[in-house]
Amino acid sequence: MSRITAQDVAEAAGVSLATVDRVLNHRKGVRQSTVDRVNAAMAQMNFVRDQGAANLARGRSYLFNFIVSAGQTAFFKDIRNEIEAIRKHSAKDRISINMIAVPPLDSQAIVDAIKGLDGRYGDGIALVAVESRIVRDAIDTLRAQGVRVVTMISDIPNSRRDRFVGIDNVAAGRVAASLLKRFVSAPTGDIVVVAGSGILRDHVERRMGFEQVMRAECPHLNVLPWIEGEELADIVEQKLSRELAENSDIVGLYSLGGGTRGVIDAIESAQQDLSVISTELSEHTRAALISGTIDAVLVQDATHEVRSAVRVLRALADNAAINEKQERIRIEIFMRDNLA
Repeated sequence: MSRITAQDVAEAAGVSLATVDRVLNHRKGVRQSTVDRVNAAMAQMNFVRDQGAANLARGRSYLFNFIVSAGQTAFFKDIRNEIEAIRKHSAKDRISINMIAVPPLDSQAIVDAIKGLDGRYGDGIALVAVESRIVRDAIDTLRAQGVRVVTMISDIPNSRRDRFVGIDNVAAGRVAASLLKRFVSAPTGDIVVVAGSGILRDHVERRMGFEQVMRAECPHLNVLPWIEGEELADIVEQKLSRELAENSDIVGLYSLGGGTRGVIDAIESAQQDLSVISTELSEHTRAALISGTIDAVLVQDATHEVRSAVRVLRALADNAAINEKQERIRIEIFMRDNLA
């Protein structure tokens, strides 16, 4: 069967091809009754628009701005590398990508990066959000101007952003707790939680999911107040080493993001027998998995997240449908037995 074209839709709906084009592109000047007739014809004929061909015919191109953390964690290095890789790859699809790296955990830097675009927002902005009023207000201002905004990795859900691209962080915390309760064999003990910062929504949500499971299913284990390491390995090592030296009841640890190398160094120096769940699959965590210092690593695919953000921004720019299954970012679990 030959492919249904816009001309076929026009003939079925009894309108011109130009009218079908206006309906497809959500342009004004078409009566609602005509819009309904065109949409009904498309549904009846199972018409699927070839957006790529349409964009090529119109000379359509895209510009997307990415504002991401300049943090030195392995994960954010992967994010930046992937943005650079897809920037080169997407040129053939008439997509230009501009990346701005800002200091980690710095809400003002995010706002300044948006202002620095000086109105050249292109077809949308993807940013790693920091939970703060000024970032929320900046996002809301962009949306009021019609700019599409996607948050990625760390969300700010009380803003007017269009969509969040990332894992279910509450679920990630719950998975970490479920794993840890299986690994810890001690009848009682304390659990240490190491985070980057309480102003990152993803870290707060992981902590919440972790505590949900620990309180409900592990009453014999006491979750200590979390250690905030500012996503810096040296600070994490210093704070965690002190905690381990002062508390011999610690039997488990959940490192939910940032400064993982410091976690590994502190544990190996202390030579304590701990069950450990971490994030980020780097050369350091790989080695720690193999040596047994870490029991499991929860991973979110940086490549998938960046490519998903581009696809979502493009769909938003085109007022096109988003493939929900394709854009779902999954939580992966790595142990030394399934390292590639």
